[in-house]
Amino acid sequence: LKNVNEMLNCTKFVNQIVHNGGLYKRPFNEAFEETPMLVAVLTYVGYGVLTLFGYLRDFMRQWKIEKCQNATERAEQKDFVPLYQDFENFYNRNLYTRIRDSWNRPICSVPGAKVDMMERVSHDYNWTFTYTGRVIKDIINMGSYNYLGFAQKAGTCQEAAAEVLSQYGAGVCSTRQEMGNLDKHEELEELVARFLGVESAMAYGMGFATNSMNIPALVGKGCLILSDELNHASLVLGARLSGATIRIFKHNNMQSLEKLLKDAIVHGQPRTRRPWKKILILVEGIYSMEGSIVRLPEVIALKKKYKSYLYLDEAHSIGALGPSGRGVVEYFGLSPEDVDVMMGTFTKSFGAAGGYIGGKKELIDYLRTYSHSAVYATSLSPPVVEQVITSMKCIMGEDGTTVGKARVQQLAENTRYFRRRLKEMGFIIYGNEDSPVVPLMLYMPGSNFTTTCHVLKIGLFVFSFYLYVKCIYVLKRS
Repeated sequence: LKNVNEMLNCTKFVNQIVHNGGLYKRPFNEAFEETPMLVAVLTYVGYGVLTLFGYLRDFMRQWKIEKCQNATERAEQKDFVPLYQDFENFYNRNLYTRIRDSWNRPICSVPGAKVDMMERVSHDYNWTFTYTGRVIKDIINMGSYNYLGFAQKAGTCQEAAAEVLSQYGAGVCSTRQEMGNLDKHEELEELVARFLGVESAMAYGMGFATNSMNIPALVGKGCLILSDELNHASLVLGARLSGATIRIFKHNNMQSLEKLLKDAIVHGQPRTRRPWKKILILVEGIYSMEGSIVRLPEVIALKKKYKSYLYLDEAHSIGALGPSGRGVVEYFGLSPEDVDVMMGTFTKSFGAAGGYIGGKKELIDYLRTYSHSAVYATSLSPPVVEQVITSMKCIMGEDGTTVGKARVQQLAENTRYFRRRLKEMGFIIYGNEDSPVVPLMLYMPGSNFTTTCHVLKIGLFVFSFYLYVKCIYVLKRS
């Protein structure tokens, strides 16, 4: 329900082409269409009815009237501490389970342009699933992070990864500070630094942990974090683990951010009024649930004006934005030097796993010593490293071809075409016109399950909360 409230309350129509005193070198077109009143009312009514019937069914289960007892605790679980809060448990039992088949659908192929999916059925109202043994072939993949199509079972990336697998094996079985630092890791970090245009970079084995384990190494008690209200869970967790004071500004709202910056400088720390040791701004390049792009020129201007630091998460924007795929910094024509900490992942555009942080050499040397991900986590798998190296060189044109550049340009064209056609067909979609993340709004809870089932029948693989569509490279205009 909290997500529904945010969805409905954040639908105030915004459609701006901003130049803002020369900060923007290109139009910035972003739209959040207002929710029709009837749709909003019916959405609340739908969730209300589901909640009401959920309590009724719980009552019936308690008195053994309800025949399906899968939602009740087993006798041996009665004395255990609950894993969920009361409402979370209630929501999972009575709302989520009804549409559970919209998620976690198992595929049995490479997550490319098309995927093969294992068919499953449920005989107990989605509490358990049984596989039929049938494989649904060649479903168009519209829910993957594989923006540029590098996650594939054939081609240069696969061949290079297979060769490295035969030479180095599948795992390193050690940390970077012990015996897990390979020449391939060094090659990858040098390549990432060149790709980003920064002095140095460090690679990590997990994208989520790149945020959650490195933010605590950068800030702590006596520091202030200013975080966008719609930041990813990894940024939120990292901020909480740091012990720093956290203040939230409205999504992509520069007036809200500047007010917090002013207050932080004027008032200082609570009680003592001492100046903050550091002020760190946390933002994302592309927000993965809203499809919006950060107003980076304005954020950088505020960062410089108030002498704060900027942490930019480019998980979804690196490889997917900019003329040569170098992310939101290149998209706005800005200098990488203006971003203090450049974070990104290899899990999207590069078709691999892991993440990176780039910046000044002093920053990276510090993280090599103090980051928990560097000290305690196992190094990246060598075949995964080679997958990233090969795909990144392809994007940069260092493989001697223009394949990478063509894929980046094709993604940009597909994104604009796909968004334009959805609008022409009457759908409500959110985000920036250049964002490859395309949230298509369904609103009413009953629509989630029926829509995902219907599109599956016609050969489309999506997943739902809003019906979340990713515009991947291989999308054909036909």
